[in-house]
Amino acid sequence: MPTFLLSPLVKWSLATLGGAMVVHWVVKEARRINEELEASKRVKVRIRDQENRPTLRRDPRTGEYRPV
Repeated sequence: MPTFLLSPLVKWSLATLGGAMVVHWVVKEARRINEELEASKRVKVRIRDQENRPTLRRDPRTGEYRPV
C-alpha cells in the first residue's frame, strides 16, 4: 500500500491556512454577536401595564421593599 507523502512545508502550510480560517470565522462570529447585543441594548421597550404596577418603598423598620 503506497503511503501519501507530503513535504513538511506543505503540511505546515495547510495547518496554518486551516488555523487562519478558524480564527477568521471566530472573529466574524464574535463581531456578529456583539452587534446583536448592542442592537438589543438600543431598543426601547415600552411597558404596557406600567400604570397598574405598584410603587415600591423601603420600610424603615424592616428594610424590605413594600408596595405603596
